[in-house]
Amino acid sequence: MSASEDLNLIPALVESGHVEDLINSGQTLSVAMSPFDNSLVAYVANATTPQVHPRQSVDSDEDSEQPIYFANIDSPPSAERRLFITDTLIIFAAFQNLLKTAVGEDSEWLQGEQSLMMIRKLGIDYVNFIKECWVHSSQPIERPEGLLQYNGDHYRSLYTCFSLFVVLYMAEPGYENAPVGDELMEWLNIHFIEPSTEEGDQLSSMEHPWEDDSFWPYLTRTTLRGLSKASIFFIDVLFQHPSEQLQELAQILKPLVDSQPRLQNFTAERDFAYASRRWNDKVKALRIRMDRVPEADRFDDFENWWDRLSDIVGILEGRPELIQRVCLELGADWKEVCAAWGVFVDTRLRRQDLTDVVAQVLSDMPPDPTNLEDMIHAALFSGQPVEALNHAAQLDRWLAAHMGDIMEPLSLIDSDVDEDSGLSIRDRHILAYAEYLHSDPTLWRITVDYMYSCGVVGKNQADEILLRVPLKLHEQTSDEPKIRSGDVVGVLKEVNETCFQYQREAVRRTVCKIAAQTLIQEKDYGLAISYCTSAEDWLGLGRVVDRVLDEYIYHGSADFSKYASAIAPSIQDLQHHPTARGVFFHRLMFAAHYAHFHQMLVSQELQEAAFDLVTMFHDQVVPKSWWAILLCDSVALLQHVPLLLFPSSGALELLSRLDEIFTRTSQGCGVDYLAILMKTTKMRGEKEALERLKIVRLALAKYFARCAIISDEK
Repeated sequence: MSASEDLNLIPALVESGHVEDLINSGQTLSVAMSPFDNSLVAYVANATTPQVHPRQSVDSDEDSEQPIYFANIDSPPSAERRLFITDTLIIFAAFQNLLKTAVGEDSEWLQGEQSLMMIRKLGIDYVNFIKECWVHSSQPIERPEGLLQYNGDHYRSLYTCFSLFVVLYMAEPGYENAPVGDELMEWLNIHFIEPSTEEGDQLSSMEHPWEDDSFWPYLTRTTLRGLSKASIFFIDVLFQHPSEQLQELAQILKPLVDSQPRLQNFTAERDFAYASRRWNDKVKALRIRMDRVPEADRFDDFENWWDRLSDIVGILEGRPELIQRVCLELGADWKEVCAAWGVFVDTRLRRQDLTDVVAQVLSDMPPDPTNLEDMIHAALFSGQPVEALNHAAQLDRWLAAHMGDIMEPLSLIDSDVDEDSGLSIRDRHILAYAEYLHSDPTLWRITVDYMYSCGVVGKNQADEILLRVPLKLHEQTSDEPKIRSGDVVGVLKEVNETCFQYQREAVRRTVCKIAAQTLIQEKDYGLAISYCTSAEDWLGLGRVVDRVLDEYIYHGSADFSKYASAIAPSIQDLQHHPTARGVFFHRLMFAAHYAHFHQMLVSQELQEAAFDLVTMFHDQVVPKSWWAILLCDSVALLQHVPLLLFPSSGALELLSRLDEIFTRTSQGCGVDYLAILMKTTKMRGEKEALERLKIVRLALAKYFARCAIISDEK
C-alpha cells in the first residue's frame, strides 16, 4: 500500500529516452498538489517562467493548448477498505485516550501492570479485528462491487505480523521474563499450518501408511510442531510395523511425545524446569536404546526407518544442527527453526535472549528479501522494531502506523523528534498513513484524528485539512431546514465538533468565516451574521451589514427590509457579547432599525415611522453617508396631512442634520454625506444631490409653518 514512486503520463508527454528534448526546448514539467486530497496535476511550463497558465503552451499562441495530467498518489480506499479503516479507528481512539490518562499520572504509570494489561488488550483487539477481515475477504462469495482492493492474503499478512508483535512485545504482565518457546510455536501453528489436514486424512486412510513416502516427513513435522495428538496417532500405527525393534521403540516414544512438559501446565517456572530435566533424561534413555539396534535391523522394505526415527528423537533431544537440517528437508524456513529452538533446544529461552538465537539461525537461513511479510517477521524476531516499521510501511501503511503507535509508549522506539522533519518515528508513520487516508476526502474526520496525535507538524497538517473540508452549505440535503433555521448540523457541525475536541479555536473561527462568506453569496445574511459572531469576525460582520445595505441601494426598500429583518434578531445576542462593540455593531443596529422604519411605512403606521426616523438620528446610529437618504424619506411624513407626525424637537433634529450636510459639502466633504444618495438616484454629482435635498428643506419650512399656525390657533 506504499505510495507510487513513479507516475506514468498517458498519453506520453515525450517519448521514452527523449526527456532531453523537453529540456532543450526550454520547457519543464510543473506539478501542483490538490488542496482537496493528495492528488496532483502535472503540466508543461516554461523553465524560466513558471507562472505560465497550464492550458497555454509556452512557445505558441494563446489558442494552443497543452494537456493537463491528473494523477492520484494513492488509490482511494474502497468500500471494504473503508470499513476496515473506520472500525480500527475505534481501537486507535481508545489507545489515545489511555495515553491522555497517562499524562495526568506519574511517569511510571504507563509501565504499571494495569496499564500494560490495557495495552495488551488493545493489541489483541487489533489482531482479532484483522482476523475477521481476513476471514471475510477469503470467503468465496459473490461480490457485487467487484474484486476486493485488498485480498485475503493481504489481510493474512497483517494478521501474522500484528499477532507476532503482540506475542513478542506485549507479553501478559508478570510473564515478560517467562520462556517464550511455546507461544512462538503456537503462533507458528496458527498462521502457518503444517503439515496439512489433507495429508493426515490421506495417510490415516491407508492400511500401512509407513509405506507411503509422506509418512515419515508427516510424523517428523507433527513432532517438530508439537502436535502431539497427530504424532501419537501415527506412532500408534507403528505398533503394527513388521519390525519388532521399531514397535518397541514406538512404545517408548509415545509417552514421551505425550508428556513433554509445557510451561502453561505449571504454576511455577521452577517446577517446569525440573519436569523438563526429567523428561530429557527419558529422551536420552530412548537414544541409548535406539543405538543398540543392529545395523541390519534398521531397514524395512522401503527405507531406513531408524534414520527417520532418529531425526524425531534428535528433535526431542533439542539438537540445533539436526533441527535446522530437518527444517530444510521439510521445506520449512527460519521461523520454524526459531520456534522449535524455544520448545526443544532451550526450553527456558526468554524474549530478551531470542535475538541471539535468531541471528544465528538467520546467518544460515536468511529471510526472503522479496517477501515483505517475512522481512517484518525477521525484524520483530531480531528485536529491530524500527526496521520492522520500515518494512511494514511498504506492505501497508496501516500496519506501520498502528504498530508504531503502540511501540513508542512501550519504549520500543525512540520518541525524540528529528530536527529536520520535526517528527518522531511514530509520528512519521502515523502521518504517512494519514496521507493515504487523505486520498479519500470523505475520510477527513478520520484523517485529522490521526494527524492531531502527531505533535506540532501533525496538528498543522490537520488544521489545513479542516480549513479545506467542503461545507456543502449550498447543497439541498435533509439537514437543509435545520441549517436555515440556525442550527449547526451536517458537515459544518462535524468540523466545529472536531475543532472543539482538539482545541483548535483559530481553525474553528476561520471555518466559521468561510461558512459566513458562502452564506453571504447565497444572501442568507441572518445565518452569516451568526457565523461571524461565532468567529468573532467583526470585520466580516461589517461586510454582511454592508451587503444588506447594498440591497437597498441596488434593489430597493422591499428586498432590503426582507434581508435586514433576518439579521435583526442577532442584535440581542451581540449585546451580551463583550467584544461586539464599535462601528460594525452600530451599522447593524442601523440596518435593523431602518428596515423596521420601512415596515412601518408599508403598514401605514406613519406615526411610528416618524418616531423611528427621529430616534435613529437621536441615538446616532445612522452613518453620515445615509443621512441624506433618511432626510429624503422624511419628506412624505413631513407633508402628511392633517396630522403633524413629528414633534418640533424632532423636526429641529432633521433640520440640524440637513444644515450639516450643506455646510460640510461646501467645505469639500460632500462625498461623505451624499455618496449613497447619488448611487440610489443615479445622480451625476453633488450639485444634483443638493438640489434634491432642497426639497427636504422646503418640506421642513412648510412643516414649521404648519406648526406655527396650529400653535397660534391654540
